[in-house]
Amino acid sequence: MYEAFYGLRERPFDLTPNPRFLLLTGKHREALSNLQYGLMSRRGLTVLVGEAGTGKTTLIRAAVAEFESRGAILAYLNNPTLTRAEFYEFLASAFRLDPAAASSKTRLLQDLGKALERFRADDVLAGLIIDEAQVLPNELLEEVRLLANIETATDKLLPIVLAGQPELADRLNLPSLRQLKQRVALRCQLNALEGRETAEYIAGRIRVAGGNSVVVFTRQAVDLIHQRAGGIPRLISVICDNALISGFAADRRPVSRDIVEDVCRDFDLAAHMNGDGGAAVAASAAGRPKPPPAPARVEDPAGATAEPARGLFEHFTIRRRFSLF
Repeated sequence: MYEAFYGLRERPFDLTPNPRFLLLTGKHREALSNLQYGLMSRRGLTVLVGEAGTGKTTLIRAAVAEFESRGAILAYLNNPTLTRAEFYEFLASAFRLDPAAASSKTRLLQDLGKALERFRADDVLAGLIIDEAQVLPNELLEEVRLLANIETATDKLLPIVLAGQPELADRLNLPSLRQLKQRVALRCQLNALEGRETAEYIAGRIRVAGGNSVVVFTRQAVDLIHQRAGGIPRLISVICDNALISGFAADRRPVSRDIVEDVCRDFDLAAHMNGDGGAAVAASAAGRPKPPPAPARVEDPAGATAEPARGLFEHFTIRRRFSLF
């Protein structure tokens, strides 16, 4: 719709978790390193926590694509509101077991254990990744705990990643889930972006889409986008996409602060004037105190330095955090 007007090959701010548009800020690079290390070293259970819209799913999909390109077998579940029987069916299909393995828990664990031992002998990485894990039913969290027990004397055979919103950490603190929490070997967290990182995020996505951020948004517009989105990448994308539509309709480029102001008013983000809009919304929805506002230290988007996710393993620096939260 507006691509040619801004010199773009494609829309840079779609809400699909496209790994091509993953920008590795310091926070994202560290979280990616933890995910990679947790899977490759078979640490057992890795937990990734972040507010809604901070980029967990995009990060996971990028890691999954990279691992699968190297022959890994990863069971990726992004809608975990399943019954126990449906969960068994998912595991049997993902790990290429006989469909009859889903008929009983005993059969599933036996067949899965044998399959994981074969994968290990063949040096094939196998793992389980569950996104939106904060909504996992308690019965499935118990199944995850049992799966984490599949091991040899020296290795965990099934590394598991649980990714979810901060409510996941709250649930793991429940006494009834203490045995699962004790199996957490690595924990990483994605936070809202700072002002400079917001500029990098916007400039990077525009660059991947074939454009130049300087002719798309003014510096003042980027500053306001950061303030109203509270550094939440999903909200940043929503504001940017709608601002580009409005600028195109008004035949104006680069997009200026007043256009962003109109978009934020339409999306009821106008009241969040202290730079904590997205974080405040997310915290309120979760029943947690609103975080203090962060200053928006936005630099010219033309100076953005965040890197597209080319060769994710080039950024694999081992940062271990052995933690029980």
